Formats: sequence, structure tokens, C-alpha cells
Amino acid sequence: MSNIRITKQFSFETGHALYGYDGKCKNVHGHSYKLSVTVIGKPISDNTNVKYGMVIDFGDLKKIVKEEIVDVFDHATVFNKNTPHVELAKELQKRDHSVLLVDYQPTSEMMVIDFAEKIKQRLPENIKLHALRLQETDSSYAEWFASDN
Repeated sequence: MSNIRITKQFSFETGHALYGYDGKCKNVHGHSYKLSVTVIGKPISDNTNVKYGMVIDFGDLKKIVKEEIVDVFDHATVFNKNTPHVELAKELQKRDHSVLLVDYQPTSEMMVIDFAEKIKQRLPENIKLHALRLQETDSSYAEWFASDN
């Protein structure tokens, strides 16, 4: 049976700031992110299996990405925990804001690497993460491909 790639798309709203950056993105701002998740595998060939003909049930993929990424990042503000933004983060948390402190500069490039690791850990053994595309604006996105890593 052939390997088939399937893709599911997600969207979420996230704020961030790039500490030390020399442009406008040093300021806290947000994006309407669009995340495309592509996995690869062989469709189930056992016609007695309720998932017969599927590489992975889109609902199962949705559950993984929703739990690992969307529910965590949606309407949160992301800061690199190794910067002075930690003080701002603490103040926002005191005011009951959703704040994520990460080990990296929260660029699309670094976020897509983080997302790839989280999703790969949750996929069934026979399904591989093929690619991610994280679109930050209408004209800007970062991509991660398994073949490059």
C-alpha cells in the first residue's frame, strides 16, 4: 500500500514579544496563526477496522494538536523565560492573563520546531510527522519538514 500524506489545519490567536529585537516586534503584539499539520503513513488495510482506509482519523489528529498546541497557545502571550520579559509575564499572570514562558525566542521559526517535537511524541508509531507550516501573517510563514531534520 502507498504512503499517503494528510493535512489538517488549525488556527489560534497568540501574543508575543521578541526581546532584544531591533524592530517593532520587540513590542508585545499578536497574530492570528494558522498551523497546517501534515502526517504520512499507509491507509489501514484491515477492512474489519473501523478506521479502514484512513492513515489517521482526522479527529484523532485534531485531538493531539488541540491538546498540545491550540489549547495551550490560543489567547496566551508567549515570552522567552530567559529575558527580562519575565517581570512583565509575572505582572500579567497576577492579573489573570494566560502567559507561556518558553526556552526560546518566540519567533515562528522556533515555535514550529517546538510544535514538531510535541506533535511527534503523540503520534501513533506507524504515523510520522511529515511537515508543519505556521503562518504568522497573510504573507509570512515558517515551515518544518521531517526530511530536513
